[in-house]
Amino acid sequence: MTRVLLAQVVSPDDESQPDRIARVEQLLLREAPGADLVVLPELWSAGYFSFDAYADRAEPIDGPTVAMGRRVARATGAAVHLGSIVERDGSGRLFNTAVLLDRDGRVTQTYRKIHVFGYRSLEAELLTPGDRLSVTGSPVGALASTTCYDLRFPGLWQQISSRGAESVVVPAAWPAARREHWQLLTRARAVEHQLFVIAVNACGTQRGVELGGSSRVVDPSGLVLAECGADEQLLAVDIDPARVAEVRSEFPVIADRLVDYAGLSADAGAEPEA
Repeated sequence: MTRVLLAQVVSPDDESQPDRIARVEQLLLREAPGADLVVLPELWSAGYFSFDAYADRAEPIDGPTVAMGRRVARATGAAVHLGSIVERDGSGRLFNTAVLLDRDGRVTQTYRKIHVFGYRSLEAELLTPGDRLSVTGSPVGALASTTCYDLRFPGLWQQISSRGAESVVVPAAWPAARREHWQLLTRARAVEHQLFVIAVNACGTQRGVELGGSSRVVDPSGLVLAECGADEQLLAVDIDPARVAEVRSEFPVIADRLVDYAGLSADAGAEPEA
């Protein structure tokens, strides 16, 4: 069995970024020993809804948030998925970037959020969309990262499972107002693609917006193995990575799926030939 620690943390408006990083580091150092993988929410260190502070809180991949993750990984022996950071690249562009570290603190995967969010949000105005997708080895098998709004785009998820992913980490800052969508879509993606969905959401209130919490692990059959409540919580969940192969063998949805649906005929109304 593999132990995953869901680190559903708050990002209060009156807490500085350095103070938050230090506080979360102490939480993880206390709770992560014994875990194989730790997962944090989307933009927890910057605060997702702190749009006016993105430029000040942006950092390179080797910045303070990742440095903290390296320390935690090396001290606890757990791989650490840092959720995401506001990344500033060498040309000054900003991205919403997920970062995965192995148990030695080495960066093994980065993912720049492809579907930046524009509905009642300034993310799409401030951040550059990513254009790459990767699957890499991890304690929970072949792992892909997506971020929050990406959960709503099944075409992206078909690419993920087609590239061999067995688990997908979904850090998010999903509002409480749409919590039912979060719960529905995390289960739907697990069932459609017969993989583990490890979804870690922000909680508390940021800039007047109540976050939904409800971080969860969904197995390849759609069973919710564990789920957090609405408040800050660190929850350990044991999963069996071999479950992916078992489910796909028993009910071969992935094997039966077409490679390219765009090539289907548009003559849906015509009568079939005799």
